[in-house]
Amino acid sequence: MSESLEHKNVRNDEIDLLELFRRMGVTLKKWANAIGRAILISIVFLVRRWLPLGISLILAIGAAFIMKKISVSSYKSDLVLKNNIGANSDMISYINRLHKFCSENNRNGLASSLGLDSVRTSNIIDISAFWIIDKKKDGIPDDVDYSNSHNVYDTLNIRMVDRFDVGVTIKEPQDLELVKNALFSYINKDSLFQQRNRIRLRYSNEMLKRVNYDIILLDSLQKVKYFKETRNQSLKTEGQMLFIQDQKTQLLHTDIYDLYYRKEGYEAELDIYKDIVTVFDDFSLPSRRVNGGLYYAKQLVPIFFGFTLLILILIANRKKITDTFNKY
Repeated sequence: MSESLEHKNVRNDEIDLLELFRRMGVTLKKWANAIGRAILISIVFLVRRWLPLGISLILAIGAAFIMKKISVSSYKSDLVLKNNIGANSDMISYINRLHKFCSENNRNGLASSLGLDSVRTSNIIDISAFWIIDKKKDGIPDDVDYSNSHNVYDTLNIRMVDRFDVGVTIKEPQDLELVKNALFSYINKDSLFQQRNRIRLRYSNEMLKRVNYDIILLDSLQKVKYFKETRNQSLKTEGQMLFIQDQKTQLLHTDIYDLYYRKEGYEAELDIYKDIVTVFDDFSLPSRRVNGGLYYAKQLVPIFFGFTLLILILIANRKKITDTFNKY
């Protein structure tokens, strides 16, 4: 009796499961039909009203062309700098004070900081510093975080600590070199940065002296050991008995090469990277405007097309809209 009841329950469960799958299939079929019908209706609607939609695209392109002609030209170029004194966050924050002056249209503050006159600063639209992203931690710069959206907890794609990007948007690209020199002057006049750089150079100079002394010391030690081992080997070949224990030759070449490698690094710090920042990648003269026709077209085309499409939808459904309005 119990086995028959159990078999019946299993059978009912199988039927319920099959019914569930059947209903899911019917629902998915209805959705697919509805989506296909909506796509078909949309295509027919757009094709039938190609003329007003085409006119809206032409108007948008024409408006973009007019905006290009009446707007002030702006050009953008990037400068990659090596930060020689450590914390990139401090340097980026310091340079972004200039961005705040630009965004607030504080021309007096910008002119005072950069040491330029008001005519030159009026040519500057924006100056901003950004982190450079190293993807997969291979030591190669891959991207610039222009949107400041990088996740600091990302351990695979990291911010580079030895360099950063400075983006300058300007009206006349011929002034980029002038802006670069003014930017260096702005960085170099900070007292904290100056002190950090002096400490770094003093440390590098002292370590260079020590490395040179260690190289001479190891070289002398190697010569002494070579002389003793050669002399012992010579006495053995003459058949003399030596009451000393043979010592394994100490190879000092690796240590000496390591010291020369360190010496090269300290010399680079004192000669190549002696300033607070060093140019890794200089400004390039931009050949195209930032706010060209394509820039405005990307903004105006969706607006014109969307507004025209909305009007056409309202016109096509005006009877239903009127009936609904009258009903309520």
